[in-house]
Amino acid sequence: MSEAPVLAAVRNRIGHLTLNRPAGLNALNLEMVQLLHRQLQAWAEDAEILAVVLRANGEKAFCAGGDIRALYDSYQRGSTLHEQFFEEEYALDQYIHAYRKPILALMDGFVLGGGMGLVQGAALRVVTERAKMGMPETAIGYFPDVGASYFLPRLPGELGTYLGLTGVQIRAADALYAGLADWCLPSEQLAELDRCLDNLSWTVHPQEALRTLLATLASRKLPGAELKALHPAIEQHFALDSVAAIRASLQSETRAEFQHWAEETVKLLDGRSPLALCVTRELLRRGRELNLAECFALELHLDRQWFARGDIMEGVRALIVDKDKNPHWNPPSLDAVDTERVASFFPGSQTAGTTRHAG
Repeated sequence: MSEAPVLAAVRNRIGHLTLNRPAGLNALNLEMVQLLHRQLQAWAEDAEILAVVLRANGEKAFCAGGDIRALYDSYQRGSTLHEQFFEEEYALDQYIHAYRKPILALMDGFVLGGGMGLVQGAALRVVTERAKMGMPETAIGYFPDVGASYFLPRLPGELGTYLGLTGVQIRAADALYAGLADWCLPSEQLAELDRCLDNLSWTVHPQEALRTLLATLASRKLPGAELKALHPAIEQHFALDSVAAIRASLQSETRAEFQHWAEETVKLLDGRSPLALCVTRELLRRGRELNLAECFALELHLDRQWFARGDIMEGVRALIVDKDKNPHWNPPSLDAVDTERVASFFPGSQTAGTTRHAG
């Protein structure tokens, strides 16, 4: 069993699910998605199980995303594995959001892409000081998915737009500030948490019991949230109605406390796929008005077109396959992305924000 990619155990009426591909940073493949979904369904029906803890082996990553190389290879072969993966991954993520028993997601190390999809629907989201969270999809010519079109637009102000477009990774203090985590538990307390979980008496509702336990071991706020300091600038720049306007606004930033950040953010955007940036901005704007199921359906609608019409194959080639780090995006610049092309990915033809260029 130690070689299985997902481990399942029950202790003190708690189901423990552990991602077990530490050498691959616990990146999700189809087998892992299926194992997770089946076990969660079984425990949902088991009256003996009161709660679930979701965690991962290895200190480097809770889950660094989906196994994107396998999806790239699937499309290259003419297989449908990539289509099946997204359908089943999104079904799992949506199931977690509606799970009838409390899930405590315990995140140590990288929590990226598909890893975020696993945890954002959990009742109790716990990070350690080693956590690095993010949605880095635009860097590989893709868009934030796994429910990000729902959870990113619901962060305060324009934080979700900023995180979704740039793909920046944030640490524990920022995760708590943004509302992407609920608690921070020092990594040296992980063993103590397990000991306490094994000895919980279940005299109150399971979620209340878990919350009370976390209140004794973990923090809900941490000092040093960079996003808090940057919030005025993020609000000003990322509320604009196109990625090109956001970029131009960042370039015009003159306040000393924000200037370096603005310059670095422009560099980040300039390394991303222009098409992915524009589609991402549109996706997040639409997601503000959609419910969770509609967001997952919209992301799946984009997925079914993206390998053939988007930039993901080129992004994965440049960054993961050939590793030349020189993707040839199509189109190559924001100015060349037109509104009609962005709109063509979405149901209907109207975009949320009318500009001459989609960029």
